[in-house]
Amino acid sequence: MEAYTTFAGVYDMFMDNIPYEKWVEYLHDIMEEYNIHEGTILELGCGTGNMTELLASKGYDMIGVDNSEDMLELAMEKRLKSGHDILYLLQDMQSFELFGTVKAVISVCDSINYVTDEAELKEVFRLVNNYLDPRGIFIFDFNTEYKYREILGDRVIAEERDKCSFIWDNYYNEQDKINEYELTLFVQSEEDPDLYRKYQEVHYQRAYTLEKIKTLIEKAGLRYVTAYDAYTKKAPMYTSGRVCVVAQEYGK
Repeated sequence: MEAYTTFAGVYDMFMDNIPYEKWVEYLHDIMEEYNIHEGTILELGCGTGNMTELLASKGYDMIGVDNSEDMLELAMEKRLKSGHDILYLLQDMQSFELFGTVKAVISVCDSINYVTDEAELKEVFRLVNNYLDPRGIFIFDFNTEYKYREILGDRVIAEERDKCSFIWDNYYNEQDKINEYELTLFVQSEEDPDLYRKYQEVHYQRAYTLEKIKTLIEKAGLRYVTAYDAYTKKAPMYTSGRVCVVAQEYGK
């Protein structure tokens, strides 16, 4: 699951299309539905801490887990500025360890898809169940097969910004259900504005169907509750690119 090394420094710039404020209200509303008004919340794949910070602003005691040291360094810089008492842990989500249980676990921005092995994803779900309070909830999103096959597919995406630009060379293997993309970054040097440094890295994600997700959730001991089309209360559709899932602790 190693990814987001060089990209960490410009991650927030390229993720400015993500409506974090809208998403945090969505997550907050769901947690309110399950009478989770305060307490400790765990975010898996917290990245640079954008969602973690927003949930901390809602009054939750936040724990953020990520396997990228570079990402967590940026998250801790944000923590220093905000003054929020957030605990960040450098761990893989397939083997994370906590000191106690939490009221809810969340994971956004298709972090789940970075777990490319079904057995490892089942282990993630088992650990979530293990660290949830009785009847605690797990809210996460994932990219669908439709998105990888029809929206991303085999194509090249390029985007230019003021201080950086990127080329996203995407390839989806329909047989293996693995989406591979090579990310080429051109980042402006802070010392010399006329100089752009080139970086390259490769990312892998696995496409999962909702049925497969549901099966792995239940095999891990969690109870599947419901699923929605990307941060709405509508049922998932065939053309859904992102699906949000709610699962619940159902006994250890």
